[in-house]
Amino acid sequence: MEYRKLGSTGLEVSRLCLGCMSFGPPAEPTKPWQLIWPWTLDEMDASQVIRHALESGINFFDTANVYSAGASEVIVGRALAKYAQRDEIVLATKVFGRMSDGPNGAGLSRKAILAEIDNSLRRLGVDYVDLYQIHRFDPDTPVEETLEALHDVVRAGKTRYIGASSMYAWQFAKMLHTAELHSWAQFATMQDHYNLLYREEEREMLPLCADQGVGVITWSPFARGRLTRDWDQITLRSKTDDEPAKHLYVDQDRPIVELVGEVAAQRHAKRAQVALAWLLSKPVVTAPIIGVTRIGQLDDALGALTLELSPDEISRLETPYEPHRISGH
Repeated sequence: MEYRKLGSTGLEVSRLCLGCMSFGPPAEPTKPWQLIWPWTLDEMDASQVIRHALESGINFFDTANVYSAGASEVIVGRALAKYAQRDEIVLATKVFGRMSDGPNGAGLSRKAILAEIDNSLRRLGVDYVDLYQIHRFDPDTPVEETLEALHDVVRAGKTRYIGASSMYAWQFAKMLHTAELHSWAQFATMQDHYNLLYREEEREMLPLCADQGVGVITWSPFARGRLTRDWDQITLRSKTDDEPAKHLYVDQDRPIVELVGEVAAQRHAKRAQVALAWLLSKPVVTAPIIGVTRIGQLDDALGALTLELSPDEISRLETPYEPHRISGH
């Protein structure tokens, strides 16, 4: 396993981060705002994936309070307590999404942040997380309130670093500047939507992160599985995607998917490995976040660490790209 510094920090993380959105009892949501799905792994199967990741050298795990309505944090916490030493792993979770009914059940107010960090720590069974991330930008809360609350979470020892996820570059720049102005904790990471089929982050967000020394940990490296299979192949997840997700990747992306298949065949590799190898070729990317539902998928992802694409292969994969509407914010 390769390890890399997380942004400008001294923290070392594995080159791949295990995303834990796919962990939780398969079910249908009982409330419209719950992120619960029929394709997730129960605790027994999820624990085996986590154990295999640890045995493969992965030390970086990313979850969120909203995943499976908190069940993901419970499963991750139990598995890591069983199979790993706390100081040897880098544990990340997120706050923003709705966790309860009522006006204060979501968002990035001081009340929400201070309540949800304690709830996440309780579910994870730990005294602190290594990285606490705002899951989205909250336009209804002053950035000063959010940033001071995050600073206080750091000062209280409940997280070592803070991070952000999917927003416009101007919003992130505003938060970076405001935190610097008040000498509050600075963001160590940006978790954004980036893959061969969605490259809009290259316009502003990725250059901003490179300039500011912010580590980039990308989500959806396989474009919801599109980059790992034939274009017309249907999966349980694709059947249950919400409407915005169903229309994110469109027919203009088909040539890229086909090229991934061609390069994979020529290199005797898996399509997932080609998609990940492309991301790993980008200096600004610290660690793609990989989500899996089978140990074999994890092994495929690990194989990308030894697959180095040539400049010609990278150019071939990138050339057909066409602009997309902004997604994921």
